Amino acid sequence: MRAMLTGAAIGTALGAIAVGVSAMAWSDGKRDESRMTTYQQLDLFTEVLARAKADYVEEIDEVEAIEAAIDGMLSSLDPHSSYLSAEDFDAMQVATSGQYGGLGIEVTMEDGFVKVVTPMDDTPASRAGLQPGDLFTAIDGRPIAGLTLDDAVSDMRGEPGTPLSVMVLREGEEPFEITLIREVIEPKSVTWSVKADDLLYLRVSTFNERTTETLRTALDAGRAALDRRPAGIILDVRNNGGGLLDQAITVTDLFLSGGEVVSTIGRRPGDIARYNARSGEVFKSVPMVVLINQGSASASEIVAGALQDRDRATVMGMPSFGKGSVQTVIPLGADRGAIRLTTARYYTPAGRSIQGTGIEPDIMIANRRLTDDELERISRYSEADLPNALGHENGAERTQLRVPDEQPPEDYQGEDFQLDRAINLLSREQALASGLQRAG
Repeated sequence: MRAMLTGAAIGTALGAIAVGVSAMAWSDGKRDESRMTTYQQLDLFTEVLARAKADYVEEIDEVEAIEAAIDGMLSSLDPHSSYLSAEDFDAMQVATSGQYGGLGIEVTMEDGFVKVVTPMDDTPASRAGLQPGDLFTAIDGRPIAGLTLDDAVSDMRGEPGTPLSVMVLREGEEPFEITLIREVIEPKSVTWSVKADDLLYLRVSTFNERTTETLRTALDAGRAALDRRPAGIILDVRNNGGGLLDQAITVTDLFLSGGEVVSTIGRRPGDIARYNARSGEVFKSVPMVVLINQGSASASEIVAGALQDRDRATVMGMPSFGKGSVQTVIPLGADRGAIRLTTARYYTPAGRSIQGTGIEPDIMIANRRLTDDELERISRYSEADLPNALGHENGAERTQLRVPDEQPPEDYQGEDFQLDRAINLLSREQALASGLQRAG
């Protein structure tokens, strides 16, 4: 539609155009200045590389030096952005496909050391008793200080059957060394069992390419074992360090009928994507509990946050890790590897960003009795504590962990208090529902 302007409006419009031209010229000037600064810094990099090549005490590998510089640039942005050499890119693809040789552990870097985020179920790492928050200071006697995260991960992976020793620093204990035997790691992304005769327990330990398919199989097997719908569902994503975004969405989709699962927002106003569930919820209206803890990160938090916001499940356990960002792996062409770049924050259906803050359980339950010192230590174990961590968009910070609603009594003889409490909750709901039906 063509706009009709009066004489006064024309004058105002011309003034606005003049201001716009000035702003454009100023903007072009700023871009030129920024471009010039970039060229100067690139010239500085070239000079430093040339000096190192000419004068370093030993001959340097220029390719490795440049790759390290690229990785340093990206890792300075946030803990999850990095450069992947062609070899590392291949290894990453193998890992997300669901099989590789190694220890079975999710790690990050902190203060120059490798920090355990999550030991995967039934792997050398979990069987050795490694815990979230443990720091590795040396691998096979070689100090980790100075290594990149990708270098350290590469050192930990290797031929199945070969030994690997790590020096572990755990808060409140003297440093100790353990030796692990590498195995073929095929993360059993989903396991299941029947609890209390009619509750279906689903353990999801990682989100790889097979997770949703494997979970569907587990749901069918559980239905067949019970020969009916379960009376309740427990979805356990404790110590699940995350994985593939699409798998988090399709797993959540299984328990919802339509509506939003998660949204992602990038740097530009138009970089918004919304992911919705389809119809076809399994075991509709069956009561559900999701178990989380401080080792639940990323994709796990997407699932827990969506089911919590949509009132589909009660979330129990301890606050999650707080990784609310999305990484995109961008291949750079043949033999040039790829970059892993943080490209968006994600938001739960209620519009919450949990970056650095985590998912707060509806019912906070500890798996062991916690001292004040342990509560403080757990409070510091989060995404917000990682070097160069991406901040929460609203400046929100993780709050000091409060005393849990429930802790195991001193005479508790069970193995998993959080799971026992989830079973009790669903059993009570089932009994209440049966009583209401009889009363009706």
